[in-house]
Amino acid sequence: MQVQLQPMGWVVDNADGLSVLAAAEAAGITLPSSCRNGTCRTCICQMTAGAVRYLVEWPGVSADEKAAGWILPCVAVPLGDLQLQVPAARRPSRSD
Repeated sequence: MQVQLQPMGWVVDNADGLSVLAAAEAAGITLPSSCRNGTCRTCICQMTAGAVRYLVEWPGVSADEKAAGWILPCVAVPLGDLQLQVPAARRPSRSD
């Protein structure tokens, strides 16, 4: 599975069934995060394509937010390829 992070166009492979946040970190990409358990909403972003399942029973998004595509990457696992709007995603700068 692949997770595409927009507006940068970065692609993260997630063949291991990790949360979106964990897969991004494994690829060297930093997404906003804090609690990592689906309650603080620091990581909330909009899914524009795809579907996820949650690792917790009650993630901190309302039914209306879910219907509009908002997800919490810290506890969301892709069910297939995803496209997310995450303008605050960062890659650490490298010194060459």
